[in-house]
Amino acid sequence: MIALLQRVMHASVVVDGATVGAIAAGLMVLVCAERGDTEKEADALLNKLLSYRVFSDDAGKMNRSVTDVAGGLLLVPQFTLAANTQSGTRPSFTPAAAPELARALFDYFVAQAGSKHACVATGQFGADMQVSLTNDGPVTFWLQVKPTI
Repeated sequence: MIALLQRVMHASVVVDGATVGAIAAGLMVLVCAERGDTEKEADALLNKLLSYRVFSDDAGKMNRSVTDVAGGLLLVPQFTLAANTQSGTRPSFTPAAAPELARALFDYFVAQAGSKHACVATGQFGADMQVSLTNDGPVTFWLQVKPTI
């Protein structure tokens, strides 16, 4: 599974003119399931995400996690993170999980996040979403958990 996280001052997702998810300061996270991913990878990615230290401590060093600062968490499904861009000028999405599996893993990820973190909002799976954010820093990180064989 892949997560592209951005430390934000605020972020929101709009679908058909209506805001479906919004947070104040925290992390806006694009989430992607790849072929072969299971709940095991989702759990590992979520645990890493919740403990990843990207917020400043009193000395100005990135030593605090979203959990430590009680920040918001906006989870947005984004299958294009799995794109293969190695050849040609059109991305291939074969590395992405099939839509049914991707939806199930995203829903699982969101449910687990909600059970472990107080402020969780989401985008809408399969929708045409408009995502707005103010990146703080800017701070952006790519996290990936690969299935183990």
